[in-house]
Amino acid sequence: MLSRSESSDRSVRVDWSTYATAYDLLSEHNPEYQALLRDFEAFLETIETPKVIYDIGGGTGNYTEIAARACPGSEIHFVEPDAGMIGLARAKLAAHGNTNYETLALEDIDAPGTADLVICVHALYAMPAPEQRLADMRRLLRPGGLLYLIDLGRYMNVADWRSYLFSHLRKEHGLARTLRVFWQGREIAKQNTAIFKAQKNGVYWTHTEAEIASAATAADFEILRQDSVYRGYSDLLVCRAKP
Repeated sequence: MLSRSESSDRSVRVDWSTYATAYDLLSEHNPEYQALLRDFEAFLETIETPKVIYDIGGGTGNYTEIAARACPGSEIHFVEPDAGMIGLARAKLAAHGNTNYETLALEDIDAPGTADLVICVHALYAMPAPEQRLADMRRLLRPGGLLYLIDLGRYMNVADWRSYLFSHLRKEHGLARTLRVFWQGREIAKQNTAIFKAQKNGVYWTHTEAEIASAATAADFEILRQDSVYRGYSDLLVCRAKP
């Protein structure tokens, strides 16, 4: 995820580098997250192989890894200013020579509009002026290029997610393993609580399905697909850049 502008309220500051240390641990055990990864992999199978791909707010590199594996001939730009996140991503993507790393905010990317695919997963909501950031993604794309967007739109209910994951893990792995995973991933709950506070204070963007669709349309995208995902907390949009 991209480093965010949270200076307006230091009490809700999210430490993305700390978040990164346990992010993959819980993501690996979260069936909803794994479903999103499978959806993206299936999406890539339905489109012509992109020549140029941007992963905006790429976090620990999970979506870039799928793209790099599925599209070994593509030029991939991994955009992630947070040092903790990008460090983990570099290690994860070390075997893929088609990935370039850019420690920039989206609005600072100076690139021609030639990308065939832009990926942005659970990052837009935490960017400053998210509606304008959608316009920046459109700027990166060639006419007809595709945006694969997943964004957290509703308030992060930490207790709800804890209960859901605990129940799933206990069923799959038993109580002892579940408690161990929760202990190892305890920093995630702390940072998700900070995300919730930032949402409540208006630092992070919350939106309905209709609101994010309207924002995408206003940024000159044609929406090809829209789904409520991640247990209803997030919206998935596949969009085409209008000429």
